[in-house]
Amino acid sequence: MRITAIIPTYNEAENLPKLVSALFTLSLDLHLLVVDDNSPDGTGRIADELANVDKRLRVLHRTGKLGLRSAYLEGFRFALDDGADAVLQIDADFSHDPAKIPAMTELLKSYDVVLGSRYVKGGAVDERWPRWRRALSAFGNFYARTILGLPFYDVTTGFRLWRRETLNGLPFDRIHSSGYIFLVEMAYLAHCLEYTIGEVPIYFADRRWGKSKMSFKIQAEAAARVWSVWWNYRDLRHKGRTARLG
Repeated sequence: MRITAIIPTYNEAENLPKLVSALFTLSLDLHLLVVDDNSPDGTGRIADELANVDKRLRVLHRTGKLGLRSAYLEGFRFALDDGADAVLQIDADFSHDPAKIPAMTELLKSYDVVLGSRYVKGGAVDERWPRWRRALSAFGNFYARTILGLPFYDVTTGFRLWRRETLNGLPFDRIHSSGYIFLVEMAYLAHCLEYTIGEVPIYFADRRWGKSKMSFKIQAEAAARVWSVWWNYRDLRHKGRTARLG
C-alpha cells in the first residue's frame, strides 16, 4: 500500500528534518508531501533540501499562511493525482508519534478511515499539560461529539489515515471550515456518508521544539462553529449511503 503523508508546515524548521528521518525509518511504502505556507524561518527551503536527498519527499510552496483547510485539500488532491492508495494527516511537531502509523495502516484494512485517538482506552494527552488545558481539550472533543452525534471518541484529532476511495467519495467543495474545526467537519462528513471509522489509541505529546499554535481563542472559536457544521450537512443526515452513491 502506497501511503502519502501530508505535513502542513509553518515555522517548523527545527522539527521537519527529525520528522522526515523518523518517517522514513518505518517499514512502509511511504511518501511525504510537505505543504509549506512560506514559513519565515526557512522551513520551505529545508524541505527542498530534504527533497533533493530523497525523491519520496515532495514540496508544495504556498504564498503565505493560507490555513489548515486549504493546505490539506490541496494536499489531498495532489496525493490522489500522484497515485496514493492511502493518505495520512500528521502534524510536523511530533505530537503525533510516527511509531503508531503501522498500527493505523493495519487497521485501515478493516475501515475506511482510521483516527489516532487520545480518548479511547489506552490513549492519553501529554501528562505535562496543565489541568485546565487537559480539561479544555477533553470538553471540546466531548462537546463536538455530543452535538454532532458521532459514535467514535476523538473527533478533533489531526492524526488520520484515509483510504483513497474514501477521500474520492468526499465532496471537497462542500468543506468550508477553517482552522481546527476543519478536522471536525471532515470527520462529520465521513460519518454522514456512512464511511466506517476506526481508532488506534495514541499518546498525544506536546511539541518537542518550537512554539504551539493552539490557543484558548482558537479552541473557543472551533466550539462555536460546531453548530455551523451540524447545520450545513443537515441534508446528509440519515441519507448517507444514498448521498454517497447517488
